[in-house]
Amino acid sequence: MQLRRATSADADVLSVLSAACFTETFGHLYPPEDLRHFLHEAYSVAEWASLLSDEAYATWLLEVDGVAVGYATAGACALPHDDVQPGDGELKRLYVLREHHNGGWGSRLFDAAQAWLLRDGPRTLWIGVWSENLGAQRFYARHGFERVGDYDFVVGSTRDHEFILRRAAAVD
Repeated sequence: MQLRRATSADADVLSVLSAACFTETFGHLYPPEDLRHFLHEAYSVAEWASLLSDEAYATWLLEVDGVAVGYATAGACALPHDDVQPGDGELKRLYVLREHHNGGWGSRLFDAAQAWLLRDGPRTLWIGVWSENLGAQRFYARHGFERVGDYDFVVGSTRDHEFILRRAAAVD
């Protein structure tokens, strides 16, 4: 396995991978038409090209023999919480295809994103996570994140209950 920073040349790969990861993890929650529309809007090649060209964000790819099987994206926090401050960071997405779970690769992606978010020093970090994704909640709790709020994640006619997690900036 190889972990590397994604470039603008990876927009096509990330479009396919992100749609596959989201569908594998959450696709069963949504009507097919709503899911198709969401995937087209959120994970299109154009969306990825825009994100990858924005210096305020970073994405890493996890590859096995040159085939992408996971990714993480980080950037400025955009979660709907009154305590979010300019300069706060957010782990926006972290996915590994199911067949590659339990190999520590999610942790490696998390570590890469966290290191990038903290590259200029301590700052508050945020994560949004589905309220029923207990495994992710346990993972983030082990890394010092606590639930501080809720919001709705909308996919078509479905409103998912999401938790907002925060870890305060570490002060030496």
